[in-house]
Amino acid sequence: MYFRAIGIVLLGTAALAAPAAGQTTPAPPAITRTIVAATKLPTVVAVPLHFRAVAVTIQPGDATSFSGATGILYQMSGSTEVSLDGAVKTVSAGEGLYVPLGKEVSLKASRGEPSSFLHFLLTVANDLNQPVEAGPAVVKEIYRTAAAIPDLKPGSYDLNLTRVTFPPQMPSNAPHHRSGAALYYIVSGTGANTVEGKTESKGPGSVIYEPFGLVHQWGNPGDAPLTFLAFNINPDGAAAVVPGAPVKQQ
Repeated sequence: MYFRAIGIVLLGTAALAAPAAGQTTPAPPAITRTIVAATKLPTVVAVPLHFRAVAVTIQPGDATSFSGATGILYQMSGSTEVSLDGAVKTVSAGEGLYVPLGKEVSLKASRGEPSSFLHFLLTVANDLNQPVEAGPAVVKEIYRTAAAIPDLKPGSYDLNLTRVTFPPQMPSNAPHHRSGAALYYIVSGTGANTVEGKTESKGPGSVIYEPFGLVHQWGNPGDAPLTFLAFNINPDGAAAVVPGAPVKQQ
């Protein structure tokens, strides 16, 4: 009985210790990517194209309209009732909507609170100074490219608005470039943007332009998640982000 009791005790101890030995360190939080709105464009080389972005505010119950460049709306706060091609859709905070070229769009703020949204546009040079949403909406331009988007190639392109979140304390990713181009808007958090060995902090409201060939890195050294929007075009079927620098054509 004595030896049997010791054996039972030792076996019980080993059984209790086994799960602890098998424990692993939890994986760090992953990067999340959500496509808010997207479409395909048959060509982007017929005329030179520019990025433009505006912030729009509509007071409760007020309405406005827009007709012009291809674009995507992103609702920041409140909600907007959007009428397009006879269909009515309510866009709430965190949602987006693709607006085709030349379509007449009516926008009405909900009655509960002001509607605040971003409007990302892909436009020709001649339309850069054209008005966007009409009064009584308050419109503030937050970015436009000084020159046309370079190095776009023949063929169809994906156009999308993607919301990306980097977890806290995420080291800078590997150097990479865009296969097309993108316009970033920082929603929350502060990111570390590295270009040509120089790192700059980019906080909420920052807008960053990434043309083809710009080798860069992004990280999140902060204690809060970094969330940004990427208004992106890339060749149909190609990855939006390509490792390293572009391969020089012979």
